[in-house]
Amino acid sequence: MFSPPQYLIVLWWATVAFALFPDCANGPLQNKTICDPTAAPADRARSLVSLYTLEEKINATGSTSPGVSRLGIPPYEWWSEGLHGIAGPFTNFSDEGDYSHSTSFPQPILLGAAFDDQLITDVATVISTEARAFNNANRTGLDFWTPNINPFRDPRWGRGQETPGEDPYHLSSYVQALIRGLQGDAGDPYKRVVATCKHYAGYDIENWNGNLRYQVDAQISQQDLVEYYMPPFQACARDSNVGGFMCSYNAVNGVPTCADPYLLQTILREHWGWTSEEQWVTSDCDAIQNVYLPHQWASTREQAVADSLSAGTDIDCGTYMPAHLPAAIAQGLVNETVLEQALVRQYSSLVRLGWFDTPEKQPYRQLDFNAVATNASQQLAYRAAVEGIVLLKNDGTLPLSFDSSTSFGLFGDWANATEDLLGNYAGISTYLHSPLWAAQQLDVTVNYAQGPGGQGDPTTNSWLDIQPAAHASDVIIYIGGVNNGVEEEGMDRVSLAWTGAQLDVIGQLANIGKPMIVVQMGGGQLDSSPIANNPNISALLWGGYPGQDGGVAIIDIITGKAAPAGRLPTTQYPASYINEVPMTDMSLRPGATSTGRTYKWYNGTAVFEFGTGLHYTNFSASITSQLEQSYNIADLMSACNGTEMKYLDRCPFASVRVDVINKGSMASDYVTLGFLGGAFGPQPYPKKSLVSYQRLHAIEGGSFKTATLNLTLGSLARVDEKGNTVLYPGNYSMMIDNQPLASVQFTLTGDQITLDEWPQPPANRTGKGVSGFENYFEPGYGSEQSPL
Repeated sequence: MFSPPQYLIVLWWATVAFALFPDCANGPLQNKTICDPTAAPADRARSLVSLYTLEEKINATGSTSPGVSRLGIPPYEWWSEGLHGIAGPFTNFSDEGDYSHSTSFPQPILLGAAFDDQLITDVATVISTEARAFNNANRTGLDFWTPNINPFRDPRWGRGQETPGEDPYHLSSYVQALIRGLQGDAGDPYKRVVATCKHYAGYDIENWNGNLRYQVDAQISQQDLVEYYMPPFQACARDSNVGGFMCSYNAVNGVPTCADPYLLQTILREHWGWTSEEQWVTSDCDAIQNVYLPHQWASTREQAVADSLSAGTDIDCGTYMPAHLPAAIAQGLVNETVLEQALVRQYSSLVRLGWFDTPEKQPYRQLDFNAVATNASQQLAYRAAVEGIVLLKNDGTLPLSFDSSTSFGLFGDWANATEDLLGNYAGISTYLHSPLWAAQQLDVTVNYAQGPGGQGDPTTNSWLDIQPAAHASDVIIYIGGVNNGVEEEGMDRVSLAWTGAQLDVIGQLANIGKPMIVVQMGGGQLDSSPIANNPNISALLWGGYPGQDGGVAIIDIITGKAAPAGRLPTTQYPASYINEVPMTDMSLRPGATSTGRTYKWYNGTAVFEFGTGLHYTNFSASITSQLEQSYNIADLMSACNGTEMKYLDRCPFASVRVDVINKGSMASDYVTLGFLGGAFGPQPYPKKSLVSYQRLHAIEGGSFKTATLNLTLGSLARVDEKGNTVLYPGNYSMMIDNQPLASVQFTLTGDQITLDEWPQPPANRTGKGVSGFENYFEPGYGSEQSPL
């Protein structure tokens, strides 16, 4: 998404400044069903929509809804952001005092590195609590267009920082934990806020070599679609009952997603059972306009909005639908019944949020600024940063021993980073504690010189202070990498290498011969092999975008106040990877023109593989569950049918208990990663697949804790070429951690069985084109792919 023009923001605040909620106690709707708290949400919503004129219904399709003053319905802005704290163009922070700040957590890429689902729920609960407090003061909405749950398929993607990582199971588990915190439990009488899973689907290109997100046609096989791109969205819809979905800018296999009934109706609403009237789909901002141009799916503007509304897009982030629906309805391209269905979904959602109910009937209306940026939430932001930071190299220098006579040399463009700590989609944080600030709180001497800019600053004038400061220091710490200057929405990277200037300075500092620590920052990984392979560099960490207290977390880990236990949520590829596969190649498996993607399929040698993460102690693990050597598939299915489960992939298989022993002396967390590998299902076989994980906390030296990794039949299944999820006979291996630290083998016998039959797309998926634009919108360099 992108920010709207300033005049729209000003207009929005002018229209909503004096209208918080509909008045169901004294207003014109007080005796209508919409104000009856005992009625079902859908019935309440239908009663309201039935009172609207056609013009009022059409006006309500835009994300900045003007409301209906004659009925006492105030304006409502559907677009709010809560990626890692409340944010967005329509969240209003005051200049000072109350509502001037909130809690800013680390970006999801670092939250994902913690592999701690309870942490994610706790973070999301704070975000939804602060959102409610701001909403009660008329400073933000109740519908949050978060999370970004597209898998981080390619390290060049500028928005990868917004996601938890590259693995579909990890993302699925993360998003279920997140939605729990944002929306509350399914049985709660009111939702805390509404979450929106985006960007559905196959969206992970911004602007790579002229391939623009607004016109990319992602060619994805059914196998890859179901196996890789869809699981997080299935977790949102089928398994978490999320309130909102956002269709994306791109097309998938020829069809713009916001006008695709196969994606929005057949898969989302029918196959996944996402049919509650309380759920709606919004377009990404102005993606409905893109259905006309540049996608050229619809031949007219009116047809574009009609196709989108009929396909199941209920809200237009923008003005295209309200502007062109009147003519579309007049031309008979879409009828009023479809329009009313979209509005019923919208208002049912607002009913579940308690928008129409009096304050005394629901607890969230009582929250105020006292619930924002509490001591507990600030501590949680710090803990989240600590949990996510990953130790990649350590020759024993860390944790750093120091006393009052020690001097630290701090260098790099991230050394005194403030706003960079937050990444994108950030609000105004309570404070911004840089690494320099954190180091200055210690009883040590700090010698600081920034040095070259991380984005390839070729000038060397800023280097002049580095050598004197470094020579005066006992320990050298360089903190750099990439930031939003090269990776963000609308901007993909073209390189996976550190800049020459940074590597030059890092090399000079390493040659001094002092203990030296490098901290790599940013969401997308850089090839850090020159640093990892330099014997004069003592340690290497990855810090992502660590949030408001990120500097303190980094320094605390370096000095041993906190122990590292994060794991890389993405593969760190060699810099040459940019020549091995174009971003536009959506396939996962290696082939004639690709070395493969993610840890499952990449057939090259990773610099650091997915799941890498060192500790300040040593761990061992043993699997204590007594798994059988062989399981008959028919017997497994018979036991599953006895549970009367609607979705066979959810059927339990086994709970694998893993004892994790801390063999050292320093207490530390440990992330227990459970991988599955073996020879079963269609070839080629993935190297391994993450099927479960659990973070164990504060394992004392010499003691152990037990992780329980719960496997389902879906954990064992593979996806065939048609997208069906199938349980296959074959040899299986359950492995703990990357080495692995422990493993157990078992066999499945008997005939294969389909756990989930995937609906096939219709045969005719061809756009109508727009006269006068033939061969005008050509894809950019590196997009030469045959349609599937």
